[in-house]
Amino acid sequence: MRSLLRTLERATLRDVALVCLADALVGASFGAISVSAGLPLWVPVALSVLVFAGGSQFAAVGVVLSGGGALAAVATGLVLNARLLPFGFTVADVLDGPWWRRLLGAQLLTDETAAFALQQNEPRRRRAVYWLCGIALFVVWNVSVLLGALAGGLIGDTDALGLDAAFPAVLLALVLPSLVDRRIRAAALVGAVVAVAATPFVPAGLPVLLALVGLLFAGRPAAGEAARSAADEQNVENAVGGESAVKSEKETVR
Repeated sequence: MRSLLRTLERATLRDVALVCLADALVGASFGAISVSAGLPLWVPVALSVLVFAGGSQFAAVGVVLSGGGALAAVATGLVLNARLLPFGFTVADVLDGPWWRRLLGAQLLTDETAAFALQQNEPRRRRAVYWLCGIALFVVWNVSVLLGALAGGLIGDTDALGLDAAFPAVLLALVLPSLVDRRIRAAALVGAVVAVAATPFVPAGLPVLLALVGLLFAGRPAAGEAARSAADEQNVENAVGGESAVKSEKETVR
């Protein structure tokens, strides 16, 4: 662990610590809500150790608490976790070594660990920040979930503290950054309409899965957007080429 700390810059370590602090608050909320809503203490604890995916855990438990079945909860969690598949390809170089190390590294793959790893240019720093952030988040998340679950059993009514709003708040926070893209906004809007419309007629948990129909409306980038992107790339190439030509002329004159 000391070698990992020496490899990374102080600013990176500070950012990892801040992310751990934020996840600790969310994890405690997850544990408290799960237990106070009637789930056994071992359920949020086991989910945190085996799944280790905050958004999927919130979604799965939310489906169960709203009356949905286990299959709907598992399917919802799998759909949310599918976003990590491309992340695995982008950080595959940090998961070298024997099979057990790659398996452990895959378990530690989250949005945060992938983001920190992609910020580093040197392979050694990529591996260091990935493992440091992953291990720290895993420990902090599981400890905070356990403490939150114990506190939830004592509090009883978490609605009085407003913790019942944590489920939609966390899921909304996960979605908002993606809504910058117009195509994603269209897919999300269609999915939300379908889910709300289906809620009175299907069992709990299924509206979330039916919302996947919104993906059909995501479409491909518009021709105008593709043309602008190609034009921007061409302008960059022309600028680079122009600078190279100017440098060549200067060297020739010299």
